[in-house]
Amino acid sequence: MSFFNLPSPIHQLNSAFLQKHKVELWLKRDDLIHPEISGNKWRKLKYNVADLEKQGIKKILTFGGAYSNHIAATAAAGKVLGIETVGVIRGDEGFENKTLHDAKKNGMHLYFVSRFDYKLKNEVHFIQELEHQFGTFYLIPEGGANELGVQGCEEIMNEVDQSFDVIALSAGTGTTAAGIGRQIKNQQLHVFPALKGGGFILDEMKHYCSKEQLQHVQLQLDYHFGGYGKTKLEQLEFMSAFTNEYNVELDKMYTSKMMFGLFDLIKKSYFKDGTKILAIHTGGLQGN
Repeated sequence: MSFFNLPSPIHQLNSAFLQKHKVELWLKRDDLIHPEISGNKWRKLKYNVADLEKQGIKKILTFGGAYSNHIAATAAAGKVLGIETVGVIRGDEGFENKTLHDAKKNGMHLYFVSRFDYKLKNEVHFIQELEHQFGTFYLIPEGGANELGVQGCEEIMNEVDQSFDVIALSAGTGTTAAGIGRQIKNQQLHVFPALKGGGFILDEMKHYCSKEQLQHVQLQLDYHFGGYGKTKLEQLEFMSAFTNEYNVELDKMYTSKMMFGLFDLIKKSYFKDGTKILAIHTGGLQGN
């Protein structure tokens, strides 16, 4: 598909800070894959869409919160590919922000449910009710978190032809981390959950990765800034300074938290001299 910028580019970040701490930091720009279907969101949709087309289904139904990058990306993918989309949204009907506005503009039907009902999203009877209401659809879990989503995220490392000591990324469901975890060999994988209490990410990865693969994984749990969708002034100030220094925009929900944590660890001499780090920019800039 020619409208996708794949493989996404990798470039080195250069600054006095990184030189002082004797660390090489490179950035894989998955945010540049597509203007609307950016980052790991497209990778998690890719093989789900292929399976949908193979089955001859014309409609996707998926789940997300009101600020979900996955909802925005699925709606945009539906418009680009000519596939009908339904988003089951956790929250009150009538609420609208830019994420939901853009999803509607791209043709997604938004179906709001209470937080209580949203917790039923994996229950058979709840899915059957949705089928009765919306007809036959291809179900993609919240955040694209399934085996096909993991397979798409494995391709991130297939595009990397250099040697790195550390791979770093933010995480919401652990799907991207699982895909990368399957591909790393002798590197360390540092995962920065964007949610408070992100220890569950490792449990999710266990569904897709072997024990040997998980031995390379290190969760960094101190950089969620209060939880998903929450930010603090120091994080926002860091985002602004980062953009000014490196001419790269970060998103508030994910990559900025990872990058803040990474810089904090570098400042604290967490990594030995000469460490070569690849950070993954997973997109989601629409959330800003």
